Amino acid sequence: MEAESTQPYFFGDIGCWSERTEVHKAASQGHVSQLMHLIQSGASVNIVAVDSITPLHEACLCGQTKCVQLLLDAGAQVDARNVDGSTPLCDACSAGSLECVRLLLERGAKANPALTSRTASPLHEACMGGNSDCVRLLIAGGASLEPYDLYHGTPLHVACVNKHTDCVKVLLNAGAKVNATRLHETPLHHAAKNMRVEMIQILVEFGANIYARDQHDRKPVDYTTPESPSATYLQFYETTPMSLQQLSRLAVRKTLGTKALKVVGQLEIPKLLISYLCYQ
Repeated sequence: MEAESTQPYFFGDIGCWSERTEVHKAASQGHVSQLMHLIQSGASVNIVAVDSITPLHEACLCGQTKCVQLLLDAGAQVDARNVDGSTPLCDACSAGSLECVRLLLERGAKANPALTSRTASPLHEACMGGNSDCVRLLIAGGASLEPYDLYHGTPLHVACVNKHTDCVKVLLNAGAKVNATRLHETPLHHAAKNMRVEMIQILVEFGANIYARDQHDRKPVDYTTPESPSATYLQFYETTPMSLQQLSRLAVRKTLGTKALKVVGQLEIPKLLISYLCYQ
């Protein structure tokens, strides 16, 4: 086994390729004192491993907030991309580290980095892991509700595929498009496939099209088990018109628009109206 190099790393070598360094290891393991010593000794905080992962990526992926702060203070590039195009913010969202996400946004991390064919947005990553608090923080930080990923669709699709009802609520209350499609599949199709009754109910309450057909010409109900609670619920709404309350809620939301809905929770308005517009 080869001995690890004891040669110091120097600032400014962002393009340098190397094996995983001591800086990477200290950052991922949360060894703050060791990381500080390495930096003070001249180690680069921007050195990349063979997969283009920086120490900041590693710290975020492991939720090491103190190391993230130390790296940023020392000049780490906040929006560095690894070989897959993921930024440290994507990794922090994937890990569900709310404090890392907050710190990165405060330091200027892009909530809407340009998507590549190999990576999803920070909001997608948060929804994959069911990290609803991170979803709220990203939306408050200006994250787009509709970034489209070739493999996953929108964040709402991702939340439904991965059975994360809390994320679905947050996205819909913020104004996400309930009938967004990927290959003609809507979020409701995914909720039906997963037999998630509460999720199905929420989507329908927000105007999900129960008659939408996917690329296989199948409606959401076609993916449920006959006589299951999910099937019963969808069949009920196929044969029963929406109530006046449901129609009114949808009309008010449509009139206000997404931007207005984002502001609703910030205004001093009656709680009754907020509960009327939003799904708690």
